[in-house]
Amino acid sequence: MTQQEKKPLTAQEQAQVEQQNILWQRECFQNAQKHLAEKGIMPKTLIEKDSRFLAPFCALWKFKAQNGKNYWVITGRLPTDHAEVSAAKDARDAIRYFSLQWQLKADQIMQTGASDKTKVDFANLLINRAHGLYEMHENEQLWANEPK
Repeated sequence: MTQQEKKPLTAQEQAQVEQQNILWQRECFQNAQKHLAEKGIMPKTLIEKDSRFLAPFCALWKFKAQNGKNYWVITGRLPTDHAEVSAAKDARDAIRYFSLQWQLKADQIMQTGASDKTKVDFANLLINRAHGLYEMHENEQLWANEPK
């Protein structure tokens, strides 16, 4: 279908897309909280103004934890991961941070002579998602409304 053949969404279709985005966001939020809890970090509050959503690919959350530290948590169609806020000054920088970390993790898996298919598949997933994140980091249009 060419760009000219695409029809605008009806009000009902728009409402359906918005509902799907809300459900997706809620699921990602729950996954982020669960991930932190599994790592022994108890989330206290969400810092909404710094969190970003690139549905349906990824959500980036900024949490203040009960231990007083702040964390970035990435969820979505990629591995859920977290980092202390000191790793990145803003959401865009956090996207790049996770991209670079995942490339390093994948490299470590491959360097250890991963013969286990599961490990190799995971390393390849990390590489694939890391490239996608880096492309998002570099896409100026995604960050056009961000404060400088």
